[in-house]
Amino acid sequence: MTKSELILRLAKKYPHLYQRDIEAMVSTIFDNISQTLVDGGRVELRGFGAFSIRKREARKARNPKNGQEVFIGERCAIYFRTGKELRERINKPPVMTH
Repeated sequence: MTKSELILRLAKKYPHLYQRDIEAMVSTIFDNISQTLVDGGRVELRGFGAFSIRKREARKARNPKNGQEVFIGERCAIYFRTGKELRERINKPPVMTH
């Protein structure tokens, strides 16, 4: 699902809200999540999951094209851990209808 698809779904679900207002709310939420991560914080959405930052140490690697050794500097990676409720919903066995 893309951001625009999310906005369209929300607009259909809440027809009394203007689409431009929904777009502003979604953008604000994403901007706040992003800024919290940039600031080194953690974002937890109960029932959905938690976003955090993990540092990756500098290391040597090889260029797969030519086998030449390259240096990869220290960097941060976003880590997402699913919440219990979402994990249970995803792993729920399908309902059999006969």
